[in-house]
Amino acid sequence: MTTNILSIGQSALAAAQVGLATTGHNIANSGTAGYTLQVVTQGAVAGQNSGYGFVGKGTEVTGVTRVTSEFLNTQVLGAQVSKSSLDTYYAQIRRIDNLLADPAAGVSPALQDFFSSVQNLAALPNDSAARQSLLSSAESLAARFNGLDAQLAEIRSGINGEIEASVSAINAYARQIGQLNDAIEKATTAAQGRPPNDLLDQRDRLIQELGKEVRVTVVGQGNSANVFIGNGQPLVVGARAYSLAATSSPTDSTRTQVAYVSKDKTTLLAETALPGGRLGGLFEFRARTLDATQNALGRVAIALADTVNAQHRLGQTPSSAMGGDLFSRPQPLVSASRDNTGSGLPAATIADASQLTASDYRLQFDGTNYHLTRLSDNTTTTHASLPQTVDGITLAMTGTPATSDSFLIRPTAGGASGLQVLLKEPSLLAAAAPVRAQPLPANAGSGTISAGRVEAGFLPANIAAPVTLQYASGANALSGFPAVPVTVTANGTTTTYAPGAAPPFVAGATYTFSGMQFTLSGAPADGDRFRIEPNAGGSGDARNMALIADLQGAMTVAGRSTHFQGAYASLVADVGNKTRELQVTSAAAGTYFTQAVAAQQGESGVNLDEEAGNLLRYQQAYQAAGKLMQTAGELFDILLQLGR
Repeated sequence: MTTNILSIGQSALAAAQVGLATTGHNIANSGTAGYTLQVVTQGAVAGQNSGYGFVGKGTEVTGVTRVTSEFLNTQVLGAQVSKSSLDTYYAQIRRIDNLLADPAAGVSPALQDFFSSVQNLAALPNDSAARQSLLSSAESLAARFNGLDAQLAEIRSGINGEIEASVSAINAYARQIGQLNDAIEKATTAAQGRPPNDLLDQRDRLIQELGKEVRVTVVGQGNSANVFIGNGQPLVVGARAYSLAATSSPTDSTRTQVAYVSKDKTTLLAETALPGGRLGGLFEFRARTLDATQNALGRVAIALADTVNAQHRLGQTPSSAMGGDLFSRPQPLVSASRDNTGSGLPAATIADASQLTASDYRLQFDGTNYHLTRLSDNTTTTHASLPQTVDGITLAMTGTPATSDSFLIRPTAGGASGLQVLLKEPSLLAAAAPVRAQPLPANAGSGTISAGRVEAGFLPANIAAPVTLQYASGANALSGFPAVPVTVTANGTTTTYAPGAAPPFVAGATYTFSGMQFTLSGAPADGDRFRIEPNAGGSGDARNMALIADLQGAMTVAGRSTHFQGAYASLVADVGNKTRELQVTSAAAGTYFTQAVAAQQGESGVNLDEEAGNLLRYQQAYQAAGKLMQTAGELFDILLQLGR
């Protein structure tokens, strides 16, 4: 019996030692990131049948386990993935928001200055200073577009670097998790199924860190944790770790994408295949904000160049020459996939700048048809042949494409960077109209004719010689038109008359012929004449410059739904609204993450007050066990003395 008491005391002493060691371990790691509370589980040793009943034989430590909740751990991991993604997106979009909204760096002030200079020249067409001021403001406007695009390109380069860093981090975490899976399996086997708690904590911590980079799904298999990322790509299976690789896009060498590496095969992943975490936030920012911002900015630049150039070409310089292009007209960027096997390459030209969208396009050839996908909304149109015009872009094909060949068309991406001022001499500004009209002094009636304007397609040869229109009251008609069709627009109705016909006179009607347009009003008398002639020199004439000034408020962008400043203001508003949205959702995600961590720590974290209590409890148990063994020793001494 004395021996039994001694062994019982010894078992209690051993259990108290384990309890003290575990409590001390908890206290020592209370500040260790990812550490999970460990507790000692004890069980009674089976009693011994003594005839009158079973007498206890002490205690034994059955295990040291972690206090953990898979449900709470999953909540924390999900909250971490969401928070990291939103924080990354918000940090990036704030840079663009600050850039566009800056009154000193934005496009709106430069646009206003440019059109103010146009209006100033329209008021002072013979003023050389006004002409120089217009060229200077045009240079400033082009520089503003160029500068904004350069800063967006810098942000894009930074995104590429961050994607590469994230991929490196993911691969490092994958290797470490795979190594820990192997170590945990071996340690568990060696310990006859008992878990290596600290190794499990390290693995959970690495999975948590991995969740900062990309969305993570964990599936247990035995003692290993199989890790899947994104939309289900396996990253760690048992002790084997797969890897990702940062690579350039097949159709855009300036765009870094991610490929999945499996054995000897590398598969390029769609950006949407890796949502969540820092990597997902970077991809979402680039696709939904950075690309859209660069394209929208380029669309404004292209629309500006296209409309201003078109009107400037219809004007006349002081030397009586027709105007040229004021701005360079950036063209779409087209690139073929490096995986293509054919010789085909699309040729893209802008057919109508007002119909441009702020989207990129993917053109694919299936061997028979061409499939054009607008990437902003994944709308696809199918064409049996090219050329075709879609969204203001005309696509033709040079060379011969092969089946499955793919091409990237970026109609507006280079618009802001490619905007340049072509005219360098103030004398080349075409402020005047190339034609002028007036009633002859001998007219008896009150009929008048507008100074006139020209339309697209007008050529100086169309008015090489003066044209004199004469009114006949009997027929109420006008004669003297060149032998070309004449259209008359009156009260919203347009009628076309054949060459040689004498169209009727309608007060307030507009007459168009040979690319020229005039409005006749009043009440002419029989025989009254109106002279139309070249505007030689155009001194004091600013009609064309006034028409350019009118473009400031003309609906020339986004399907003719808005003007230049409206389109830019819409871009600024869209980015600002998205920034505010992300600010709110990011803060909410941060709060949810904090709450999830608090709930997890409430379950699995080390509470120093509780551990202090456990320390006293195990200390007392240790002392009591020692006392029990002392008592057993004294009893044994008494028995020895009785036996002498």
